[in-house]
Amino acid sequence: MAKKALTITLYVSEILVQVKNKAFLTGRSRDNGNNNEEVAHMQASDDDEDEMQLLNSIGNAFATLKSKLSEFLTLTPTTSNNVLIDGETNLSLVLSLPSNYNQSTADAITRGCDQYLVDMALSEWFNITNKADAGDYLNKAAADLTIIREAAHKRVRPVRTDPTASSGSDQQ
Repeated sequence: MAKKALTITLYVSEILVQVKNKAFLTGRSRDNGNNNEEVAHMQASDDDEDEMQLLNSIGNAFATLKSKLSEFLTLTPTTSNNVLIDGETNLSLVLSLPSNYNQSTADAITRGCDQYLVDMALSEWFNITNKADAGDYLNKAAADLTIIREAAHKRVRPVRTDPTASSGSDQQ
């Protein structure tokens, strides 16, 4: 059976912006006027320490995502290393899907992968800076994975062709 390849490219720079923005907004929403230091620690900065932690978390999340989607992955490398990704890295997945895969769900898969990485990174970030919020983002990541899997399993309904229609090859 022929397969369809779906290539997904995720830009670490975009994921970093999303993680930092959500960490900022979450911290701001927890501000009660008397917890400035706690709120400040929740909000990820551009400092090297914060960014290195976030990049490590994104790398961990990507490795987990590949494991969770292994049944669909192709072009998997035969070697690996633990080099930290950087903000200029592009992460790619090539999914091998059945020929009747419904391509209209490609955006749902891509956005789901993006949000999975964001939510997993935030879960790790808040596990360090504010444990009360870590579980929420871990639950969101699980929901993201469900969306990805549902979209990858969507199929196009077969179309019946008219067997009596002349194709031009029935000439005698």
